[in-house]
Amino acid sequence: MIGRVIKFYNSFFFVEIEDELLPCKLRGLMKRDKRTGSAIYPGDFVEVSKLNDGTGIIEKVEPRQNFLKRPTVANVDQVILTFAATSPDLNRLLLNRFIILAEWSGIEKILICINKIDLIDDAENFLNEYKNLYEIIKVSAVEGTNIEKLKETISNKVTVFTGASGVGKSSILNAVDKNFNLKIGDVSEKIKRGKHTTRVSELIKFADGFLIDTPGFSNVDLTEIGLDEKNLANCFKEFAEYVGDCKFSGCSHSHEPNCAIKSAVENKKILSERYESYLSMLNEINERKKFKYG
Repeated sequence: MIGRVIKFYNSFFFVEIEDELLPCKLRGLMKRDKRTGSAIYPGDFVEVSKLNDGTGIIEKVEPRQNFLKRPTVANVDQVILTFAATSPDLNRLLLNRFIILAEWSGIEKILICINKIDLIDDAENFLNEYKNLYEIIKVSAVEGTNIEKLKETISNKVTVFTGASGVGKSSILNAVDKNFNLKIGDVSEKIKRGKHTTRVSELIKFADGFLIDTPGFSNVDLTEIGLDEKNLANCFKEFAEYVGDCKFSGCSHSHEPNCAIKSAVENKKILSERYESYLSMLNEINERKKFKYG
């Protein structure tokens, strides 16, 4: 039988098979992971043999469509990056770090959700410079603005909700469905327990799909997810048009002459804000590399 892993809890993988949630253990020879005890994560499709005692054995993992590296979850349809327009003010470098995390993880659809638009004067134009790169949904959890649009967006999808701390993500989800208040609270209580559980996800059923809530982050360690200086530029989608036009084949797009990326920034074809975020991340990766290898 083939099923989807919903969560990992108390040394069991809970696998949904035809609306039944089957607690499963791993076949002994399967590769193990130091953090979760396995190479299997929520969202994975797995082949299961059912036992007479009502549990199951996971025989193998099906090939993944993609794998979000933080939080760890497989086979995601979309990621919604949640930030506030104000209180706290939007940290654009952090926004770009979250975008790069999702791009590096191979997530096809990345959306930006901006909460608290009721608290700013020019909500219509807020962050519009990003609209040609990513879909932006501007909401107010307090006033209900665009909550129905958000519901439609997450229906029939496997959606990861992630974002910065303190932006009202829980309020948004409760505006989408008041029942999330209990479900997410229960998940959050589990997240508090255990040293390494803050990045373990659980799939919550919603509108013929699944929603994965995550704890708010204040930072993303790019080297921790395996991103290096060679792959960073590939995660900036607007760079793709220009990377082959640089004078040097190994151009880092930072200090080299005749760099097509820098020219595109000067000609306002690439947002200077995005390029500055790229340079900041590149510097961080290189500094971490120096610290590690000396």
